[in-house]
Amino acid sequence: MRYFIVFSYFGKSYHGWQNQPNAITVQEVMEDAMSKLLREKIALVGAGRTDAGVHARQMYAHFDHEGEIDADGFIYRLNAFLPQDIAVCELIPVANSAHARFDAIERTYEYWVVQKKDPFHWHTAHYVKHPLDVEAMNDAAKLLLDHSDFECFSKSNTDVHTYLCDVRKAEWTAASDKLVFTITADRFLRNMVRAVVGTLMDVGVGKTDVDHVARILNSKNRSLAGPSVPAKGLYLTKIIYPEPLRKI
Repeated sequence: MRYFIVFSYFGKSYHGWQNQPNAITVQEVMEDAMSKLLREKIALVGAGRTDAGVHARQMYAHFDHEGEIDADGFIYRLNAFLPQDIAVCELIPVANSAHARFDAIERTYEYWVVQKKDPFHWHTAHYVKHPLDVEAMNDAAKLLLDHSDFECFSKSNTDVHTYLCDVRKAEWTAASDKLVFTITADRFLRNMVRAVVGTLMDVGVGKTDVDHVARILNSKNRSLAGPSVPAKGLYLTKIIYPEPLRKI
């Protein structure tokens, strides 16, 4: 029987989601706890990969298990096993053909920026002391909606077969204590969001302008884009699936 598991994690202590040979990851910790509770080897297939230090407010994975699982009891026991920086909130029986990665139709990330030193955002947001022109950053962000090839923001030497992404939202908003960049697309390339934010922030501090961002997008050249911002400000916040996949 196949299940989707829905969870969140604070990524500071982990080398990303996906298993690594010589580093602790969220996947490794969860698979170990689940295997012990269910008394069989559990292999999780995540909805995507997050880099080292990146957080997830909502993440999905699927796994197979022979028997039927009491969701409430399993979630309670699993959360007791897991460290404080990982929390499971839902277990959903799905069709055996359902796939956490390939069936996702939309993903949303947020990036948090603070403009003054704040000890409570030391590990949760990127501190930028220079004034930022948010209006110019939003003008540049709108260009993303008119493009589909984002090779210029992709990590070098990646193994993807296509650089095409359907970006449906890209916007900076001001919260009470931070600036938040929200971006939604059907898929993202490795390091894409952090490279996009770094490029937009170059516009915000006056280092480049909107026309330069247009040239970057048309170039397909990662070296022309801005630097990747630190991982600690990045959050995977929402993943959407077609409703029929949610339950058998």
